[in-house]
Amino acid sequence: MERYDLLYRLYGNFDADAVRDAQDFVDLLPPLGSPVALSHWQAVDDELTAKKDRIRRALSDGDRYAELAARATRDQAFTALDLYTKYGREVNALVLDVDETLRSAGQTDNEIPREVLHLLTRFHEQDVPIVICTGQTLENVKGFAIQGLGNELVHSGDVSIVYEAGTGVFTPGHGSDTKRLLYETLDDSVQSVFESVRGRVIRDLPDALRGGVHLQGNEFNVTLKPNFETGSDDAEAVIDGALVYLLDLLGEALTDDPAGPDWARAYFAARDPEIRDVLDDRNGLPDPDTEIPAAVEQTLERVTVAYYHADAAELSAVDLNKAAGVRAALDVLGVDDPFVLVMGDSKSDLDVMQWAAENECGLAAAPEHSSPGVLDHVRETDELVFPRGDAASVLRTAYALNLLVD
Repeated sequence: MERYDLLYRLYGNFDADAVRDAQDFVDLLPPLGSPVALSHWQAVDDELTAKKDRIRRALSDGDRYAELAARATRDQAFTALDLYTKYGREVNALVLDVDETLRSAGQTDNEIPREVLHLLTRFHEQDVPIVICTGQTLENVKGFAIQGLGNELVHSGDVSIVYEAGTGVFTPGHGSDTKRLLYETLDDSVQSVFESVRGRVIRDLPDALRGGVHLQGNEFNVTLKPNFETGSDDAEAVIDGALVYLLDLLGEALTDDPAGPDWARAYFAARDPEIRDVLDDRNGLPDPDTEIPAAVEQTLERVTVAYYHADAAELSAVDLNKAAGVRAALDVLGVDDPFVLVMGDSKSDLDVMQWAAENECGLAAAPEHSSPGVLDHVRETDELVFPRGDAASVLRTAYALNLLVD
């Protein structure tokens, strides 16, 4: 209980909000060339030092608690202490989705906020590896990672990129392990399905979809994206159509039997309520008594079709998911006994969260607009749900947790 008592004293007897505001000013608004601006920055920095010194003198282990006041709100600090009490471990790697997690089209103008980038830099300085885990292509991720975090940090050897939802892992600075192409480990029978679908997906595109969707430039997965604003009614219409089209292409790639598309539709409709609803809305549900041949079902069990409402329809391999990619990334980074913070919003992120929970090797956090399954998981574990665009709040909590661990 001593730590709880110290937190009560810290946030009850000192103006921790003022300490944190001053720290944010010093960190996020570095001194400019103007003498007036430089003088103001120096005055804030001096006052910050004085405020921290008062905490250091008043509390045992004062350095720890002065830093805690500068980095976390009262609620974040107490949440961190609860997590420390529960797990007794510090976070030793970050696993971070990007779109609608670190950045949000609606709240952060689709940019990663400066506060988030600074916190990631702080974790890096504390030797906590960063795994960026996304469905985007490698080139897209490398571009914004270098722009936001800097070339030196990205190529430090402590940053890994799991791209295309787990088909590949890129970890600069690790020699022959710098790039692992996980899709090369798949059976030839599975790879041939992807080759068939990719070869036809644009060539045979129905007239109703032409001009409305495009093929994302993946190395392996087949992903159709809308040519309209994500989330719009037009995007919803074309992605719903693209989902049905992708299922039919998959069915035709599996077998020469004309029933192949119905088998693919039936298989995924039975396993994904969202896919079932799309097929139902389009009068595309196969006969409920459809029987799938065993050989076809065995191949279907190796692939998956994912539907992201008004955003994407994607064919990927079951064995290649974000969890598999994260395990490979942690292996390259040398994190042998992981306790990770997983932050994400979609079904693909849920795979990583469940892996961490099942193996007792991490925490899960999600924005409040996440898919229902993600929110259910996060609320049932440690309730680390944060407002849209406010990933910094959970990063501050994790940073506070690490400060509290001896």
